[in-house]
Amino acid sequence: MAEDDRHQAAARSFLSCAAEVARLLDLGTGADVPEDRRARHLAHAVRKPLLESVCLPEEFFAPLMAAAVYDPDPSFCRWFVEPAVYAFGRRRVMTALLEYLRTGTEAEQAGAKRAWYCAHVPLRADRSPAYAPGGSRDPALDETRYVADEWREASGTQLRESVAARDRNEA
Repeated sequence: MAEDDRHQAAARSFLSCAAEVARLLDLGTGADVPEDRRARHLAHAVRKPLLESVCLPEEFFAPLMAAAVYDPDPSFCRWFVEPAVYAFGRRRVMTALLEYLRTGTEAEQAGAKRAWYCAHVPLRADRSPAYAPGGSRDPALDETRYVADEWREASGTQLRESVAARDRNEA
């Protein structure tokens, strides 16, 4: 697949992901925005309602993770990762990203790597009362040590496989 074709396929995927999050928030589809700008328009539209939500229903988790992974801009995938971390816990978000790394397409693996960085967002009391002194949040939701170890292992395996494939091709 040519680079331009891959970019267009990724943009269409991000558009469908952003549209699903917008649908869950009962926002418009952005049909009046040109298609080449629609995904970013929807991402902007969902950002504030997501950040203002103290909790999100379960049905948001998979669409948020998909939007984060498919967002082609590493500066903006945080808009989907951060609300997922607050609503569902850092461990669950990182576990989902680890699954994309292990089983996803090359594009999904690259997106998971971008989103992994964002999953380390600092948790602030002003963003969620659960993080205020005396707040109630199960600390296990944000425990990530074993997930981080698995991420390092999976990343190392990918790197070794990539180097081995390159060496085979050069031979």
